[in-house]
Amino acid sequence: MPPALDPAATVFFRLAIDGQDLGLFSSCDGLSSEVVIETREEGGNNDFVWQLPSRVTFSTITLGRPLTPDTAKVAAWISSISKGIERPTAQIAALRADGSTVAQWGLIEVLPVRWTGPSLDPGNPGVATETLEITHHGFTDAGAV
Repeated sequence: MPPALDPAATVFFRLAIDGQDLGLFSSCDGLSSEVVIETREEGGNNDFVWQLPSRVTFSTITLGRPLTPDTAKVAAWISSISKGIERPTAQIAALRADGSTVAQWGLIEVLPVRWTGPSLDPGNPGVATETLEITHHGFTDAGAV
């Protein structure tokens, strides 16, 4: 199978906020949405219950990676929240090891929720990692971001 079609290839995730690259992440979790359904019973109709869509909800997205120099870019973005809340657009692109794009998602009105840095414990020498959790108000055309 050609590498461009290989679904088992290693994937990295690039996060950009309003076009500013925040670097590559090794994991991405939470790219999902759900349509909340309300049920309504109709008098005289005993065959079924109406299933009506009410709103769409979006889960928070968690990105993780080993510490890199790009960690400073994430810290700067989070620190900018203290100067006033702006909800920029974002783009997450899934990339193969050769840098080619597998898929991409545009996000509307993104806001950082949580950043977790590494546990610095000399008794446990492991890779220092960070996680970034973001929230958003929906998906958009990734090419338009």
